[in-house]
Amino acid sequence: MSPKFRFFPLGATLLIALVPDAALADLKFCNATQSRIGVSIGYQDADGWATEGWWNIASQTCETLLKGAVPSRFIYVHAVDYDRGGEWAGTNFMCTDDKSFAIRGVLDCPKRGYKRTGFYEVDTGEATEWTVRLTDPEDKGQSGQ
Repeated sequence: MSPKFRFFPLGATLLIALVPDAALADLKFCNATQSRIGVSIGYQDADGWATEGWWNIASQTCETLLKGAVPSRFIYVHAVDYDRGGEWAGTNFMCTDDKSFAIRGVLDCPKRGYKRTGFYEVDTGEATEWTVRLTDPEDKGQSGQ
């Protein structure tokens, strides 16, 4: 998959940060924007490619998307801004659905009854814990810690 991505900000910036926590090893997503957002993720594990969604994350909150060690070095994210519109998307295409989903495989999405959706790549650097933090443009100086 190509590491390039397109970002349709519609007033938001994405910051990615490794947040150390010795007790837990999870994939988390923090919504530091003023909007409610929906998040779907893709990853490759021992059983192949998987996509999951939708997590609805309220403004100024964090959610654990996956418990345990991050399943792969590269995580793929597609997010939508429910309040202001717009999305964060990329050129790595995977399968999604309109409602809550867990889908195996990334090929032939429409033939299998799913949408073909663009995700952007996040390199976790082989970390076992990772936090993706979405912030509004005026918070660009936020460290993510």
